[in-house]
Amino acid sequence: MKQLARYDSLRGKRVFITGGGSGIGESMVEEFAAQGAQVAFVDIARDASEALCRRLAQAGLPAPLFRYCDITDIAALQAVMAGFVAEIGDFDVLVNNAANDQRHQAEDVTVDYWNERIAINQRPMFFTCQAVFEGMKRRGGGAIINVSSISWHMKSGGYPVYATTKAAVVGLTRGLARDYGAHNIRVNTVTPGWVMTQRQIDLWVDDAAELEIKKNQCLPSKLMPQDISAMVLFLASDDGAMCSSQEFIVDAGWV
Repeated sequence: MKQLARYDSLRGKRVFITGGGSGIGESMVEEFAAQGAQVAFVDIARDASEALCRRLAQAGLPAPLFRYCDITDIAALQAVMAGFVAEIGDFDVLVNNAANDQRHQAEDVTVDYWNERIAINQRPMFFTCQAVFEGMKRRGGGAIINVSSISWHMKSGGYPVYATTKAAVVGLTRGLARDYGAHNIRVNTVTPGWVMTQRQIDLWVDDAAELEIKKNQCLPSKLMPQDISAMVLFLASDDGAMCSSQEFIVDAGWV
């Protein structure tokens, strides 16, 4: 059994997570709460998110705050974040996790589809970073973690717009790190491999996928949401105090 670290520096920290209701995001909400952080998150999966909040509260952990929000609506996202700040104070940590890896072929992409994918997978990341900036300055620093994907490193086919947005995550991180770093705000990318979320298992992990995982990963174990959360926790904590502008790949050695 894995013996994972505890970070006293995360106790009482205020954390905002996008897409926290299921999958990797659900793990992040749970793991930050287990560290004693005050977590606020948004998602469009209302039932799953509310069930997560109840489960963690019943486990005696700090109850997360959840608001339904479609992150493609930037004005709504900004309003929700401002509401959280009014309720619990400025954020110490931002995790841009929400994404959708819907499959598509290049020849089928329309302008509307392109804009829709950008609106889900790329645009909200910038505006959440913008939204936490002044508050983190007031707090004397903070940590921003943007979640990418190994899809573009792997040169995977079948979702070129998704791969474009996930490559852009690294550009956003590096584009903000210098300016934000002047205020002791760390900006990093965490890049997961093929994580065994329920969505992935239900939609994509068939016998052929199992063989692909065994062939490409250096490590034999399946990559789980908690493996990604562990890296995010480190970067959010004081232990990651001198890490910024970097991409941390957690993929069991695939790329």
